[in-house]
Amino acid sequence: MYAINQGFIENNVLKIINDTKWKLALEYTKIGFWEFDLDSNNVFFSNQSKNILGYEDVDTFGTNINDWNDRVHPDDRKKYFQDFQDHLAGFKPMYENEHRVKCLDGSYKWVLDRGKIVEFTADGKAKRIIGTHTEITNQKVAENKVIESLNIATEQNNKLKNFAHIVTHNLKQHVGNFESLLDFHEEAETHEEKEELMQHLKTLSTSLTKTINNLNQVVSVQANNNKKTERIYIAKEINNVLKSLDFVINESHTTVINNINEKYFIYYNLSYFESVIQNLLTNAIKYKHKDRNPVIIINYTFRKDAIDLIISDNGRGVDLDKFGKDIFGLYKTFHHNDDAEGVGLYLIKNQIESFGGQISVKSKVNTGTTFTITVTNR
Repeated sequence: MYAINQGFIENNVLKIINDTKWKLALEYTKIGFWEFDLDSNNVFFSNQSKNILGYEDVDTFGTNINDWNDRVHPDDRKKYFQDFQDHLAGFKPMYENEHRVKCLDGSYKWVLDRGKIVEFTADGKAKRIIGTHTEITNQKVAENKVIESLNIATEQNNKLKNFAHIVTHNLKQHVGNFESLLDFHEEAETHEEKEELMQHLKTLSTSLTKTINNLNQVVSVQANNNKKTERIYIAKEINNVLKSLDFVINESHTTVINNINEKYFIYYNLSYFESVIQNLLTNAIKYKHKDRNPVIIINYTFRKDAIDLIISDNGRGVDLDKFGKDIFGLYKTFHHNDDAEGVGLYLIKNQIESFGGQISVKSKVNTGTTFTITVTNR
């Protein structure tokens, strides 16, 4: 009996000494440690763990088993608890989790939390777990800066590609219109017809000059690494686009109804806005239904913080069940037009999203298509 008691005492003394050693070692490295006793449902936090949160002078911190749990950031809690339960269940050999935890002053710090079961009950269940807390806030800040830099680089690269497509797509539209007008001019038989076509050419020339100026503005915007916006009166700018497309609209016998209230405006990049509207209108004309003249209706809904521009046509429509996931993809085409390139909708989506907007589409084959552009109004 004496030998058994002596051995029991010696084992516990060694355990206390060993525990003290690793606890002291962690204190010197400024790594906090914690211990959870599942039998008594008690948790212990070292001074360094408390210090991370600013609770080093608060003796009551840790008396409640959820003192740490309740301070974990709401967005991190699900994984925090799941990782711990996975270790208890034996799915993971060690518990490890990175999470934000709320400090005494209300700020959040990032903590790397690790732990491992060190004692089991007779039936093999977890009895005692010890672990460490390491503050990694500076590391996370550095990581976020790297991610932010990569995002900026990616965005700039996308802008460059986007701009290149704008140039080729928009200028090609103007060149095509010039060629058509010149052909009609050569075929015109009367002086009046030639004079009328010459007026169209002048209008188109003015529009081309404006497009080039706007594209030059895009270059300046991207070179200055900012997104220049200005107050744009929506109805007015849409009418300007309609004027530049006057010849195409007349030749295709298109009816365009602009129902936008003249007083409504947004803060947006003018060249992007014009490009979006021009592409949607020309697409509606290009993909008109063979049995009817195109009708395009431009409506809106106004909310406190956003406005929806709704552009509907009565054209061929698109089978969204078949092509919906690719409709805004680059070089994705859904009709058999020889001049279809699959660039326009890709440009539109990128131009809208680059200013925090969204675009959605509803379409029915042989009925028509409706695009809804949501632009924040602030």
